[in-house]
Amino acid sequence: MTAILEARGLRKSFDRTEALRGVDVSIRRGEIVAIMGPSGSGKSTLLHCLAGVTVPDAGTVAFNGTPISTLDETARGKLRLTDFGFVFQFGQLLPELTALDNVAVPLLLAGERRGTAATRASEWLGRLGLDGKAQRRPQELSGGEAQRVAIARALVTKPAVLFADEPTGSLDSLAAEAVMRIMIDLVREAGTTVVVVTHDPRTAAYADRDIIVRDGHVSVALGEAA
Repeated sequence: MTAILEARGLRKSFDRTEALRGVDVSIRRGEIVAIMGPSGSGKSTLLHCLAGVTVPDAGTVAFNGTPISTLDETARGKLRLTDFGFVFQFGQLLPELTALDNVAVPLLLAGERRGTAATRASEWLGRLGLDGKAQRRPQELSGGEAQRVAIARALVTKPAVLFADEPTGSLDSLAAEAVMRIMIDLVREAGTTVVVVTHDPRTAAYADRDIIVRDGHVSVALGEAA
């Protein structure tokens, strides 16, 4: 299958610390990949470079064959809004907004009409098993419910790639299992490519392939070669 994301020779340093030291990675369309490694290994930096959040010091990142690491911040921001979705460890929901409004935010930023955005946001909340929670604010939801709102927000724009950084790291084992199962079912159905950073083998077990990062290098790629 064709590579949707491809990185070659990625290097990134923070002060005197080398987070990435010449990393090569290729991720196929529709593939679910887990990036694993010890704390400080460079796995989150790799995800951020692949997503266009962080610009590498050297090397290239291409999305659908088009280099993105050389784009300016405005172009990369538009790409993150239209083609990429994001789920973070603590959800990063806006506390003053309802669940419905949190999910609608990316659509509104992309220029969707409020009524249409609300309808689509409501549909996605339903798909995540959150019927009846639309008017609740994040502090009125359980940890698992809040993370499902974050997943709905990430998927409402139908992104080509979903980036998830420790998406179950703040949840207990039962909530984590429920969140991962429903997220994987939805992305499989949509054919969405997923790149997930995790230290949890139970989360990584949902992936098609593991990429192991140690000391800024990809040391092992289990499954197909990276």
